[in-house]
Amino acid sequence: QVQLAESGGGSVQAGGSLRLSCKASGYSYRSDCMGWFRQAPGKEREGVASIHTRGGATFYADSVKGRFTISKDLINDTLYLQMNSLKPEDSAVYYCAADALCRSNGGTYPKGVWGQGTRVTVSS
Repeated sequence: QVQLAESGGGSVQAGGSLRLSCKASGYSYRSDCMGWFRQAPGKEREGVASIHTRGGATFYADSVKGRFTISKDLINDTLYLQMNSLKPEDSAVYYCAADALCRSNGGTYPKGVWGQGTRVTVSS
């Protein structure tokens, strides 16, 4: 089974940047889509960004377009999320997901394998 390990979260002031990483191991070849989700306190989980692991097409939530960039290291099988111009509303626990399909809003489906999450806190 694919195993995911996120890292790179932390605290940053509004307008700052963070780069999240997700190392995939195991049966990563079964994951045609990888993505990032986030969940803030009191809110539902939302898709942030996703990428076709083979073709490379990317998808983003409207709230992060132009600020976040998802990418993948093809050699090291590592997923990244470059987060720029961070806002307090971006504060959440961010989860990496490996799945079969990408959604146009940055999520994945039908049943993702998740990492442990990494917390991002953006202060104003």
